[in-house]
Amino acid sequence: MSFDVKNIRNDFPILKRKIYDKPLVYLDNAATTQKPQSVIDRISKYYAEENCNIHRGVHSLSQEATTAFEQTREQIASFINAPGKEEVIFTKGTTESINLVASSFGRKVLRKGDEVLITAMEHHSNLVPWQMLCYETNAKLKVVPFNDKGEIEIATYRKMITDKTRLIAIAHVSNALGTINPVKEMISLAHEKDIPVLVDGAQALSHMKVDISELDCDFYCFSGHKAYGPMGMGVLYARREYLQTMPPYQSGGEMVDRVSFYETSFNELPFKFEAGTPNVEAVLGMGAAITYIENLGMENIASYEKELLEYATNKLNAIDGLKLYGTADRKAGVLSFMIGDIHPYDAGTIIDKYGIAVRTGHHCAQPVMDSFGIPGTIRASLAIYNTKEEIDILVEAIQQVKKMFG
Repeated sequence: MSFDVKNIRNDFPILKRKIYDKPLVYLDNAATTQKPQSVIDRISKYYAEENCNIHRGVHSLSQEATTAFEQTREQIASFINAPGKEEVIFTKGTTESINLVASSFGRKVLRKGDEVLITAMEHHSNLVPWQMLCYETNAKLKVVPFNDKGEIEIATYRKMITDKTRLIAIAHVSNALGTINPVKEMISLAHEKDIPVLVDGAQALSHMKVDISELDCDFYCFSGHKAYGPMGMGVLYARREYLQTMPPYQSGGEMVDRVSFYETSFNELPFKFEAGTPNVEAVLGMGAAITYIENLGMENIASYEKELLEYATNKLNAIDGLKLYGTADRKAGVLSFMIGDIHPYDAGTIIDKYGIAVRTGHHCAQPVMDSFGIPGTIRASLAIYNTKEEIDILVEAIQQVKKMFG
């Protein structure tokens, strides 16, 4: 496999930084990925040469910016193999995408006694909106447990789907455990009972090929900043038939067709769900990020990250007293661990002195930590620019943590 990590690292300016006079080892990619120069340049170009509001002007700048914006929508639709570009809605991120579905679709379909089914490994963003909606509608939130390895057992999942289930919301990849869920099979089982499925794809898009048509999901959500794109930009894919019947999530400019003091008609898809001025530069930056990913090749990315994950897993498992949480057979590049009974924050502070960025705490997945009876974990999460040498530096830092806490 031709995958030149050295050249890839040169594409990311921040990786040249030093922390405490040590080279930055960035292992916090599940929180946000770093940005290649091409993404930074695309955002700068917009502000230097194209800055203008879109969809509202006949002058040249507005036309140019609008064309670039809508071409990016087409690019994203193609990247995830969505049936139509009008099914791609731009949002602020995964969280807003899920809240949009909860507000516009969930309120429409949920009644007292109905059920929403989620898994026990969900990020708070795919838990709290459904919890709040169930409170509001007197529906019931049901939670599919995971086993000791951090896997959803299909037999249990199947049993928990009932005639009262109105929606299922599941993570494609767990941000806290790295588990890659069998979402295609889970969607198929739900569709046998005509139950729509939302997939939280925030942790999937940068690690594997996401094919909406193959998954056959009803809603798919992701954020740009976790896939080498800018912050403040996300996507909701939703089936056209649902979008056509869902009420707008927000109101104001752009989402309208005609307005009077007595009545308003709404714009066509996808603009019905994109009120106000969008984050144009972030959308264009996300287009550059997708181009960067496609140039590397998703198969190459997945193969390299698998090799790196195996190396890191073996190295960490060899450390006496270290326990990994999330040992599923199918995993993305997430390593959550505890070092004996040392608090993650204490360990993370020492690891930071080695110039290593890891995440400590509950990772917006408190119920996951509660299920293991721990306060949180240290999480090292991998990306295309990480190396085996960086894993070795992490191991050295962990050994220093053990030595200091004796």
